[in-house]
Amino acid sequence: MNAPTVQQIFRQFPILSTLNEADIQLLSQISERRSAQKYEYVYLADEPSDSIFFLANGSVKIGIYSPDGREIIKSIQHPLSLFGELGLTGEIKRTEFACAMTREIDYFVIRVEDFRKLMQQNFQLSQAIMLMLGERLRRAERHWESLILKDVRSRVVAFLKESADERGRQVGFETMVKHSLTQQDIANLVGASRQTVTAILNELKKSNLIHFNRNTILIRDMEKLN
Repeated sequence: MNAPTVQQIFRQFPILSTLNEADIQLLSQISERRSAQKYEYVYLADEPSDSIFFLANGSVKIGIYSPDGREIIKSIQHPLSLFGELGLTGEIKRTEFACAMTREIDYFVIRVEDFRKLMQQNFQLSQAIMLMLGERLRRAERHWESLILKDVRSRVVAFLKESADERGRQVGFETMVKHSLTQQDIANLVGASRQTVTAILNELKKSNLIHFNRNTILIRDMEKLN
């Protein structure tokens, strides 16, 4: 089977669904296709925020480093998502990093200046970008509220449920979530130590609420997971 063309890949992105064939063709011309290996940075904090990125394959973590050097993961980006989008809002230098989490990621780079021109010509695209930015802001607020108001176990359970809602596949009465996260990654997401997260996951497993391995998490019953 032939590999999909760049235009075919761009048509799969939900946020680009309003674009016509001419716009998709233009995107394919102004974009640069790149790849990165696991643990390789797509960009670092303090670099110019002059490009946006469309993720075709793999997973990318977006995060910051605390003053004492700890990694704090703000979000995980999955295939067919846009990231590095803050340049569209006026950000000059990046305040966060983006790093490949899977063995190899495949993505497209488009200059902010070029994408803004396309947005100016397409109200529906501009509206889709604004809605995406608004949803990401709300998600970030929920995340920080969770860090402040919930205990670690509640944050781990919330992470599991959110992952299941977003990427889970129903297997009978159970929900299967494929992932590329280490337990340290989960700890960095929920703001806890790896040892604490490991203990909580083992407790949930012992209670037969979940089963997990390196690549998947199986939630036995979403209603009972709390």
